[in-house]
Amino acid sequence: MSRSIVRQSKFRHVFGQAVKAEQGYDDIRVSKVTWDSSFCAVNPKFLAVIVESSGGGAFLVLPLSKTGRVDKNYPLVIGHSGPVLDIDWCPHDDNILASCSEDCTAMVWQIPDHALTRPLSDPVVVLEGHSKRVGIVSWHPTARNILLTAGSDNLIIIWNVGTGEPLISMDDHPDLIYSVSWNRNGSLFCTTCKDRRLRVCDPRKREVVAERLAPHEGIRPMRAIFTRDGNIFTTGFTRMSQRELGLWDPTNFEEPIALLELDTSNGVLLPYYDPDANMVYLCGKGDSSVRYFEITEEPPYVHYLNTFSSKEPQRGMGFMPKRGVDVSKCEILYFLLHTNVSVVPLIFPVAQSDLFQDDLYPDTAGPEPAMEPEEWLDGRDEDPILVSMRQGYVPPKSRELKVVKKNVLDSRPTTRRSMSTLDTNSLPPQLLERLLEEIQNLKATVLSQEKRICDLENKLSQYTNGSA
Repeated sequence: MSRSIVRQSKFRHVFGQAVKAEQGYDDIRVSKVTWDSSFCAVNPKFLAVIVESSGGGAFLVLPLSKTGRVDKNYPLVIGHSGPVLDIDWCPHDDNILASCSEDCTAMVWQIPDHALTRPLSDPVVVLEGHSKRVGIVSWHPTARNILLTAGSDNLIIIWNVGTGEPLISMDDHPDLIYSVSWNRNGSLFCTTCKDRRLRVCDPRKREVVAERLAPHEGIRPMRAIFTRDGNIFTTGFTRMSQRELGLWDPTNFEEPIALLELDTSNGVLLPYYDPDANMVYLCGKGDSSVRYFEITEEPPYVHYLNTFSSKEPQRGMGFMPKRGVDVSKCEILYFLLHTNVSVVPLIFPVAQSDLFQDDLYPDTAGPEPAMEPEEWLDGRDEDPILVSMRQGYVPPKSRELKVVKKNVLDSRPTTRRSMSTLDTNSLPPQLLERLLEEIQNLKATVLSQEKRICDLENKLSQYTNGSA
């Protein structure tokens, strides 16, 4: 008589459970824009949800502690002139949020520690470089102030938000980009595209270093994410429109490490990855379940663990960084599901224990960046700086994001009388310093206004010529 052998795993008994109704967030009108993003983002301080709004795009930002019914007049973040399509919290500052929109821009916001008391309409920086709607924003995992945007112009731009300038632009994609995912140290990113190709890109070399045609044979959208060991986890569809997941080695794209058919639902599966536990959570818009899998080094490599089922179909999801979970309750994941009118937190605990479990909570990526933008651009790679979860994580207070734009006017010849021709010997040093600083600030203001006028004239020209 043969006996079935149960695979040993510390995550075999992980189960999802919704919190009590009063601990959720109600009366939130989620955006009805038809775009396959999560529409929701969460970190240890805040919850952000893209919502329905008139006269442009908006999203709601709530402190996690502000549970219950949300007042319909609660202040929104309202800087975009078109519907917001994607949002992403900065991994190195819990008060910094990036957003992108159909208005062809991405914006970076500083959220105050307290709840908003009036609408927030002034971003820290506006990133203008795309000619069509911007559908993806993604922060670099280890370098300070590096942000990636991808637009419907098939262009990927990597920005230094500390200066507001584009660093790298890549136009290797001939069609709409569905997803972008950085690897663990941010040296590479992978993309999926409407041309049915999975690509691995080296942004600093500005080239595609590996690609695979049709990792899933279906023509419907794919998603891809890097795992901690450098493999790529994908979701897509078979030729018969069954949903499918795969695991690939980017150094050998010929054959998958694993390929598994799931079901015949037609919602795109969005993968969320926990690198500490090496687990993947799969959610689909319109689904009422969250399935989770463990990735291991032994066949079949992708192991099904369990499914959480809810009563209502989900419109989007938010994935909490591991430093935001409650270790005292043995949570390994804090997850948000939002329906048409509410956001429901889910927790995924393991068996309760009064002792800290080192195997469940290895050191995790902390909020400190491992390097500066210039170091990354020069070719340096660093893994995330890790922090211990033993005492839990306490979010630090807000740190102001300072944007120092480079002033190209400094290099222009000037016909005006310069400060060097003045009799500076008669000026007190402090006054001279203030005058020089004021001149630089005025030059920067003039430059930004000139750029804005130029952009508006270009847009007016496009509408006049009927090309917009």
